[in-house]
Amino acid sequence: MAIATPPGKGAIAIVRVSGPDVPELSRRLVRAKHPLRARVATRATILDDRDEALDEALAIRFRAPGSYTGEEMLEVQIHGSPVVAREVVRAFLACGARLAAPGEFTRRAFLNGKMDLHAASAVADVIEAETRAAARAALANLGGSLGTTVRTIRSELAQQLEELAAAIDFPDEVPEPDRGMLRERLEPLLETLGRLQRDGEIGRLVREGLRVAIVGPPNAGKSSLLNALVGADRAIVSETPGTTRDTIEESIVVQGVPVRLVDTAGIRAHADRLEGLGIERTERALEAARVALLVIDGSERLGADARSLLARTRAEDRIVFFNKADVATIAAREYGDPDAVVGSVRDPSTLQSLRCAVARIGWGGEQIDLARPHLAALHEFEAVNAASGALARACTALRTGEPLDFAATDLQRAFSALGHVSEQVGAEEMIDGIFSRFCIGK
Repeated sequence: MAIATPPGKGAIAIVRVSGPDVPELSRRLVRAKHPLRARVATRATILDDRDEALDEALAIRFRAPGSYTGEEMLEVQIHGSPVVAREVVRAFLACGARLAAPGEFTRRAFLNGKMDLHAASAVADVIEAETRAAARAALANLGGSLGTTVRTIRSELAQQLEELAAAIDFPDEVPEPDRGMLRERLEPLLETLGRLQRDGEIGRLVREGLRVAIVGPPNAGKSSLLNALVGADRAIVSETPGTTRDTIEESIVVQGVPVRLVDTAGIRAHADRLEGLGIERTERALEAARVALLVIDGSERLGADARSLLARTRAEDRIVFFNKADVATIAAREYGDPDAVVGSVRDPSTLQSLRCAVARIGWGGEQIDLARPHLAALHEFEAVNAASGALARACTALRTGEPLDFAATDLQRAFSALGHVSEQVGAEEMIDGIFSRFCIGK
């Protein structure tokens, strides 16, 4: 049992109980004029272990197996006083209940076959969602259609394995299957796995966000850009070089993806000790970022610091922004990069161009389908990656004429790997890791 609502005062608090002793606990602690009916909210008095009234509440019974956990369940909606909630919990504990561990209700739902591992993990993603897009993506996973896709792939692999096993074990009686036709049936499965991998990376961006480091020489307009994108005076702006000494992080949303902007100290070769400490933090922020947004004063000729920064980030995912185009565009013409953004932080169209550049560099600029289920947990990525690799090797073995045993072994590996996405074949440590993310009462 556990309190399923956040701590503190509120309109209501919900206490949730699950397990075989729920009928007895209901008779002992819930007094109502009429017997509790399944899935019907009934006004009742909640008693303590001495039959004294604790609160007037709504009580709802859920009968097995038609409950969230698949077990007998009881939820009581009491007034949102922390004292009342604590006393109701004490009453249930006194009558034999115990406190639930984090995620135990959802873990029981998984163990009782109410949801697969992927859907169980999506429950935590719904709770932790920081943006509307992340919530929509998590809800798509909660529906369980990814598990359906994976089970369809496993079913097809099982059929191919049966056909190969018969030909390998009984070569005199069962002819070898046509390798070309077998490969034609496997290649669409490989494409489906590839799509799952791509969608998974997009889903990870929606959940975790894209980290963008705003870097550049001093006085290029980095802090002004952060303030303009955020829409608030978050960073101090000054004409004095070296004003920014520490990293400042803020979040915006671009096409449904949370983008974590990190404003950094200006990078220059000659700096005092205090400014040098800020530059060291800039270097770390640049290393940790997925995308570097280089802000360069476009109204002047390219200086040594700007040239050095452009050279060292050439091989990285970056956006080059020549600022202060409202004054002049000297540096932009000098550098001659057609993909660079040239404009001013004061120009709304420039800010929109930068958002589009973030989307293009960060996730290819494609429109994200938030209603399509995707891989979410690390073990799901590992399982699909392993299955994709094994299936690719099997197709290669069939194409190059290698013995059927090689292809069959790889197909078996792909079949087994995919079982870790949604079926109950995960290691106990992996399952513990999934449910350790949950709050008490869920």
